[in-house]
This record gives sequence, C-alpha cells and structure tokens, in this order.
Amino acid sequence: MKLINARLRHKASLYTLEFIDGVINRITEQSSVQVAGTDDLDAQQKLVIPPFVEPHIHLDATLTAGEPEWNRSGTLFEGIARWSQRKQTVTIEDTRQRALKTIGMLRDNGVQHVRTHIDVTDPSLTALEAMLAVKKEAAHLIDLQIVAFPQEGIESFPDGRALMTRAIEMGADVVGGIPHYEFTREKGISSLTFLMDLAERHNCLVDVHCDEIDDPQSRFLEVLAEEARVRGIGAKVTASHTCAMGSYDNAYCSKLFRLLKASGINFISCPTESIHLQGRFDTWPKRRGVTRVAELDRAGINVCFAQDSIQDPWYPLGNGNIMRILDAGLHICHMLGYDDLQRCLDLITDNSARAMCLGDNYGIAEGRPANLLILDAENDYDAVCRQARVLTSIRHGKIIMQRQPERIGYPE
Repeated sequence: MKLINARLRHKASLYTLEFIDGVINRITEQSSVQVAGTDDLDAQQKLVIPPFVEPHIHLDATLTAGEPEWNRSGTLFEGIARWSQRKQTVTIEDTRQRALKTIGMLRDNGVQHVRTHIDVTDPSLTALEAMLAVKKEAAHLIDLQIVAFPQEGIESFPDGRALMTRAIEMGADVVGGIPHYEFTREKGISSLTFLMDLAERHNCLVDVHCDEIDDPQSRFLEVLAEEARVRGIGAKVTASHTCAMGSYDNAYCSKLFRLLKASGINFISCPTESIHLQGRFDTWPKRRGVTRVAELDRAGINVCFAQDSIQDPWYPLGNGNIMRILDAGLHICHMLGYDDLQRCLDLITDNSARAMCLGDNYGIAEGRPANLLILDAENDYDAVCRQARVLTSIRHGKIIMQRQPERIGYPE
C-alpha cells in the first residue's frame, strides 16, 4: 500500500509513505499533488501522525459509574470506596466486555497504544486475569501495557506485597503504587522502596499514582524521583497525577525540580480528572488540583496528558476522545500560547510514547511499524482549534477505522 499526499508535522511539503509487510518501507517527498492509483490511499493533504497514545486509564473500572452507587461528593476517596463496592461483583466476563467496549471507543478516536492500571487489591486477581486475556484478544487494535495497581495500598492492604508480586509473576508489565493512600508516611515510603525493588527484579517499568491529593505536605514525589535517580532507571519510571505539586510553594518546587531533572522520570497528568476530583475540600479561593504541566514542560521534563477514567466511580463522563483531553488540558494548564499550540499534539503522541518506553515501535520513520492516523487537520494548531477527528486509523499497514468527514447542508 502507498499513502500519498500526506502532510507531516512541521514540514512544508507533501509526502508518500510506502508500506511493506506492515512496516514503513520508504518515505519520499512529493514535488506536487499526486493522483491516487488503484492501490493508493489518498490523505488529501491532511495531517498524518503516529497514533494517539493513552498512557493512563483504568480499563477494569470503565463504564461502572453509578454501580452500585454514585460518587456523590466527587472526591477521590469516595471514588475508591464506591469502586471497593463494585469490585465485589467483578467477574472475568464483566471486566472483559466493558474493557473491549472501551477499547472500541479508543480505536474510534485513533488510540493504538494504551497503558491501563488494573486494581490488584483483590485476592482473586479477577480483573488482572481478565485483562491479560483482553491484551491478546485486542492485539489487532491496540498495544496494551498492564500496570499492577494497588488501589487500596501495598502496606495498608492485607497481603498487599504478595498480591503485587503475584500480579507481576502473572504477566503485568508495569509496577504501580499509591503511596499517599497508605496509612502513614512511613508506610508510603516503604511501599515505594518495595515496588522499585520488585520492578528491578523483574525488569519492569514503574508507574506510580503519586501525591494525587491537594495536601502540600504529600511529598512522595521526591522519594520516587530519588529512588529512580540512585538506581539509574529514571526513563523507565513515571509519576502519574502529582496533584499536590499544584499546592507546593515555589521555594520547595525550585529545589524539587533540580531533583526531577536529575532523575529523568516522566510525568502524566489527567487534567479533566484532576480538575474534577481535587479542590473538593476548599471553599474559596479553590485550588485547581492539577500538577505543574507547563513548568515541567518548560524545564525539559517529559510530561503528557491522559484520560484516566471513562464513566467510572471517579469520573462520570468520557468517551475515548483524547483530543478532548488535550483541549481541556491546554486550557487548565495555561498552555494556549503560540509556541504551545504549534506542538501541542506532542502531549498525546510523542511525549506519551516516551513515557511508555515505546522506542522504535512508535513514530513515522522508515523501518518502523506502519501505525498512523490521517487527521482532519493541517497542523497542530488547526487540529486543536477545530477539535479535528481521526479520518483513518492504520495499524500494521491495514486500515482498522475510517470516518467520513462531517457534511453540513444549508437548505434554501
């Protein structure tokens, strides 16, 4: 297959991409617009980009909002309590069906790489067993990384360490954590030491729910970053949420950023989730509850956006459209300046791929997998300004989704 008349990011010319056996074999610059042949796919001068990446979602909990009760307070902690109720009725087939339905939503919005956190504070590990099967079943649509996520803590949950170890031995790809939910700071620190040791023993990536709270004294990020720096594994470590950073004072942050840069760790912000869950204990002025995305980006630290939830106990909305998250995140994080808008797609593509350590399995370059999107836009600014839809999603050189452009009529 050949994809012709493709517009690539930050390039003026049009390009032809040739696919052989699911790989990008050749990329050539065009001197003019070409006419499509029988076996050609015409991008029609639209923007061609690598697939969108969803680096932080909870596929085991999607589509459970209101089951058995709604999160009335809108807080993180009531969300955990509601999920604790719901997971009592989780079965393999229940988890599988909801996850596959959600993956279909992600496919329709151009997402082909997903990192999902799966709650392993369940002695049966039912959801994990289901997700390991879904990983194989949905491989033609997405690449799935599974995080062993201790939703109710490692040290503060019965047999938490053993459950985490068993989850990794069963096949989870990433070691998770939630130190701010542990009963004491000491238990939070020991949970981080344990999970980092576990990750190193099994050569796994690390992705920790870190300081997802408005408390300015919640400072597990510095512990995680220092562990990563000392061990020399920062590129494999991600701090998700880090909402407390939005409450840290500038004096502490100036010190903290030195460590963050030295550690080389990645950051994931879930702006719609954080703006919804955080600030719930404030009257006015009310904190935004979102980490310092713009400051991290300006400091050269890798940061990206994610959806986190789709219709679950923590967030009642969501439809799989990560462009919606990008739009909201740019607003919430004060990133609507000219330079930000020219490269804003990085926050849901390249930066996310880096956090997931996708390496040469991602990106538009010769020799890489022919996974890409045709976006109904000309550039990054146009894409976010018009909330551009994905017209075509190609995976391993084959079309897995096509959308007809919207047509609007005006009767006389």
